[in-house]
Amino acid sequence: GDSMTLHLYFARKFLFALMVVMAVFFTFMLLLDLVDQVRRFDVGEVTFAQAAGLAFLNVPTTLYTILPLIVLLATLMLYLGLARTSELVVTRAAGRSALRALVTPVTVALLIGLLTVAVLNPMVAATAKEYETRRNAYNSGTSSVLSISDAGLWLRQAASEGQIVIRAARSNPDGSTLYDVTFLGFTADKGPAFRIEARQARLEDGAWALSGAKRWDLSADIANPEAEAAALDRIDLPTDLTRDRIRDSFGEPGEISIWDLPEFISNLRRAGFSPQRHMVWLQMELALPLVFVAMVMIAAGFTMRHTRFGRTGLMVLLTLVFGLGLYFLRSFAQVLGENDQIPIALAAWGPPVIGILLSMGLLLHLEDG
Repeated sequence: GDSMTLHLYFARKFLFALMVVMAVFFTFMLLLDLVDQVRRFDVGEVTFAQAAGLAFLNVPTTLYTILPLIVLLATLMLYLGLARTSELVVTRAAGRSALRALVTPVTVALLIGLLTVAVLNPMVAATAKEYETRRNAYNSGTSSVLSISDAGLWLRQAASEGQIVIRAARSNPDGSTLYDVTFLGFTADKGPAFRIEARQARLEDGAWALSGAKRWDLSADIANPEAEAAALDRIDLPTDLTRDRIRDSFGEPGEISIWDLPEFISNLRRAGFSPQRHMVWLQMELALPLVFVAMVMIAAGFTMRHTRFGRTGLMVLLTLVFGLGLYFLRSFAQVLGENDQIPIALAAWGPPVIGILLSMGLLLHLEDG
């Protein structure tokens, strides 16, 4: 009972520290983002309320990316608070080792990590998506040009007097060549104008180069489009799409809930795109609970013992240096994983494991003192 009470006491203190640090960051980032949103739009384009709404939708994404650092700071806060009131020394005297005192924060960090990935991730994905949608709507109504479904991929582009919807069975990895393509042209007021089917469409400067194509005229005054269809070996169809625009409209992996990611990845694969970024993101999200544990252990490793030495400032500095080091190592590994320089598993699980092993070593070394 006694040790359980102590564990719950530590857990409550740790949760409180987390809440405080998070609230501070949230408030601070919200204000910064609000200024940013107001500045981004022309006068009269958005109301203050709309800008505030955008900021509220945007901040969760930023906050989510720095969660490991928030965990680090909360642990620091916890241990410095405990050291100030000498509670650690007392529990130590009661015959509990430092590693035992670490059980609670590590367990709490693990549980919070699991909750974060299972519940917070889909929520943040939803706010990120909503943010994109709204920002595009305020921004003159352009929205993402590409969507991927079981049936292949769909693109949308503006045409001289309406728009063209493109459906393809699959594509090459960057979306610049489409296979088994249908182009449907719509005029703004009259509905469908033409349909083109092509074996392949290659994106060139400002135009799709179609090969193996057949064109049907669908305007109302033609009775039998099939009879007048023209089979052409090559058609150039003007387009405002570029590789970058197609690639950007995948959206960030973070805009897709972790529960939907595996299916999205297999759809990407089926459509012929490279799912590398999304696969790396999925593994990195799954490894997040371990990242939290690593951060707790780093902060504990440096701050647990300093009561004896009284070098608080140095210990805090070392904690921040190592914690930030791990944070940046993780971002760096992510980039390497996305560019296929290192295996995905290593990119996602390597940094937290390194962090945990190093801080374990440090703690054990300090234990023997």
